[in-house]
Amino acid sequence: MEERKAFLLRIDPALMRELEAWAQDELRSVNGQIEYLLRQAVLRRKKSAAARLRLSDPAAQEPLDQNLQ
Repeated sequence: MEERKAFLLRIDPALMRELEAWAQDELRSVNGQIEYLLRQAVLRRKKSAAARLRLSDPAAQEPLDQNLQ
């Protein structure tokens, strides 16, 4: 498995407070909550792109990345 990438995130303090509360509600760390939300957004984007692709060309279906689930 690939090593996890660390990076600095500058974020609005009000948004950070919201994320902290949300993470606590979900029993996750803030980092874990941000990663979870990003993963869900990527999956939705891929599903949406796949649906658009099926509508325009039913033969050109791209499988979703199973590593993100």
